[in-house]
Amino acid sequence: MTAESYLNHPTFGLLYRICELEDSQELFTTLYAQRMFFIVNTKAEGISFQSIPRNDARMMVDNRLRILRRDGDLPEYGRVQAIHKQTFS
Repeated sequence: MTAESYLNHPTFGLLYRICELEDSQELFTTLYAQRMFFIVNTKAEGISFQSIPRNDARMMVDNRLRILRRDGDLPEYGRVQAIHKQTFS
């Protein structure tokens, strides 16, 4: 997915999609400050938000990069790596 994705959180407002973690699970951050991170699960019952610390979010993106590199998905790897540098550096 190359297009930017946004989601409206009921309390914290607009969230920006960092990357997909697993099927039906994505990592989002607050749009402006990028200080709060959320795992968003999409299921038949609806969407759920789980707040996680910055260090946990960074580890999840690092793990996602390892999986993408191992699987040889270079376009997605490059996109996630750029977001990783922008968000966590």
